[in-house]
Amino acid sequence: MNIRSFVVATTAAFLLASCGDSGPEASAPATSGVTDAMIAAAPEEEWLTYGRDYAERRFSPLDDINAGNVGQLGLAWFADLDTARGQEATPLMHDGVLYVSTAWSKVQAHDAMTGELLWSYDPEVPRETLAVACCDAVNRGVALYGDKVYVATLDGDLVALNQSDGSVAWRSQVVPDRENYTITGAPRIAKGKVLIGSGGAEYKARGFLAAFDWQTGEELWRFHTVPGNPADGFENDAMEAAAATWGGNWWELGGGGTVWDSITYDPTTNLVLFGTANAEPWNPGVNDRMGSSEDGTFGDNLYTSSIVAVDLDTGEYAWHFQQTPEDRWDYDSNAQITIADLEIDGEMRHVAIHVPKNGYVYVIDAATGEFLSGTGWHPINWSLGLDPETGRPEINPEARYELTGELWVSLPGAGGAHSWHPQSYDPTTGMLYIPANNGGFPYVADNDFEAGEIGFSTGLDNAATAMPAIPEVRQSNLDATTGALVAWDVAAGKEAWRVDYTGPWNGGTLATAGRLVFQGTADERFVAYDSADGSELWSFATQSGVIAAPMTYSIAGDQYVAIMVGWGGVWDIAPGILTAKSGTPRNISRLMVFKLGADGQLPEAPALVERPLDPPPFTGTDEQVTAGASLYGRYCSICHGDAAIAGVLNPDLRHSGAINIPGSMNAIVLDGAFSHNGMVSFAEALDEGNVEEIRQYVIFRANEDKALEAAGG
Repeated sequence: MNIRSFVVATTAAFLLASCGDSGPEASAPATSGVTDAMIAAAPEEEWLTYGRDYAERRFSPLDDINAGNVGQLGLAWFADLDTARGQEATPLMHDGVLYVSTAWSKVQAHDAMTGELLWSYDPEVPRETLAVACCDAVNRGVALYGDKVYVATLDGDLVALNQSDGSVAWRSQVVPDRENYTITGAPRIAKGKVLIGSGGAEYKARGFLAAFDWQTGEELWRFHTVPGNPADGFENDAMEAAAATWGGNWWELGGGGTVWDSITYDPTTNLVLFGTANAEPWNPGVNDRMGSSEDGTFGDNLYTSSIVAVDLDTGEYAWHFQQTPEDRWDYDSNAQITIADLEIDGEMRHVAIHVPKNGYVYVIDAATGEFLSGTGWHPINWSLGLDPETGRPEINPEARYELTGELWVSLPGAGGAHSWHPQSYDPTTGMLYIPANNGGFPYVADNDFEAGEIGFSTGLDNAATAMPAIPEVRQSNLDATTGALVAWDVAAGKEAWRVDYTGPWNGGTLATAGRLVFQGTADERFVAYDSADGSELWSFATQSGVIAAPMTYSIAGDQYVAIMVGWGGVWDIAPGILTAKSGTPRNISRLMVFKLGADGQLPEAPALVERPLDPPPFTGTDEQVTAGASLYGRYCSICHGDAAIAGVLNPDLRHSGAINIPGSMNAIVLDGAFSHNGMVSFAEALDEGNVEEIRQYVIFRANEDKALEAAGG
């Protein structure tokens, strides 16, 4: 059928969608402790939810620390963490206690003034879970409601802890299975409903957003983001309508569309707005998920790479706006969604502001999903522009790499012009402060790809796009990969100012009434900028890259600023040589808290140790290298790095002693000797011959890079 006609014709029908049978009766909302009224009021001295308020603005009215005195900011206290993985959480503060989650979904409560550890909780996530977590063992934060703290665990549970001592009140499984789903996002809570989704759109996951009872942990409703097998029937009209935009047997690989981060509750409309991830697999040529039609149009694959709105009380579909139809570039729409009231064409509009991976800034009516504006703010080549009425992109035919059979380097890259790192919005300036990633990503389709029971299912030929050991090629890629902090004037639809960074993957932002924007950076700094013009006013050496977003609170008349420090996430484990663009990466995980006049000092950082390459001589064959490159690209590169160049978190196999002796890798790769560290057995996908091919490829690559080092490359 004509998909574009379908989208127009079925808009009205979507409004009638339902979520099927009603769930269990919900507990009454909290009337003491942290309540809905408190979160809505967003008391300036506290930070009660992930984005500080329901609107997810990350703007604080505190101004004791301001552009005039921020130079006096110093370290008040810090707490070393026992989880040396990426730290992505935003701390929350209530009643003098700072609550924070760390990697591996652990939770800590600290005295917010002194830093004293009050209690800690470890959900004991099996380390084997790392094998199905696309992007490190990270966690973005907890939620507070009533007398409880809520955390979602990497292995797929939702846990309610008592605020007083960290004891477990209840623990409920969220995900359908633990082989294809993980959770890294922070829960949100409204009217007694704990809202959470999952990751897994590179495995065999079917996306969803679910609501759980805050008191009992019972599931109240679940809205799926992609349709299931039509033979089983559809849960609601929205799923039946979406099925018309899919081709092939899409459900066999789950469909994707996971809700791994952005969740925003809007009290004005009583709607929950959330972003969805890519369709699964990336390459639609693998399972013909787009299908075709007589007029040559392609499937949109609803509701992937979209903003979707559902009713908070029932989970019923309200509206959707798809930002990247037929997504084959991993342009997730999971970036934070911010609600604001803006004057547009002389009329005040209640809007959602969204900056997803695909390079556009969108302004959408929060009640109806009506497209109001979309502006490119980053170099874009996958799209030739947006329809000014509907916001639908015109897709560059050359970007359909599975049809052309050619290498396609897309702008933005799969890391996104803006990824999950939280933006902030200052209503006094009308500015959105966006952590920007600049760089492309190469795609070569593997249309013969067959999904297995383990490993990524993207349908790409990662061997064909691995960074070659050619100095000029490497340097050109390094030069093109940068980062920035961009101040975006939402009403005017244009950039106001920017601060350029050496590399990408810098932390989220915090805006304050003190005319300040705070951001941590990949090059190991915590910086305060003037929100009016971007001039740097203060910085602190953090000793590790920062990817998390800061927050601020006040106690006894003193304003504090807190941030989680610890390099990691997907940029450390996947991009190979690009990992070190901002400097040699290292992870020293800490919670750091600052206030005016403090003079605390960090311990001296351990010296960086450069490890020379000393691989055994290459004695394999060209055939082994070719086969090993393909196997490595599919099964190993997501953790051990592109072209066998790793970041800081996972072992760099070029330095591994296991490559020295034939057969020595079998115990690790096939027998699962290091499963307790997350390196599970790949025996269901590989045999001893395959492991030897991978070993020879790694030896070959190590010798290539050793020769480059010797030549000064």
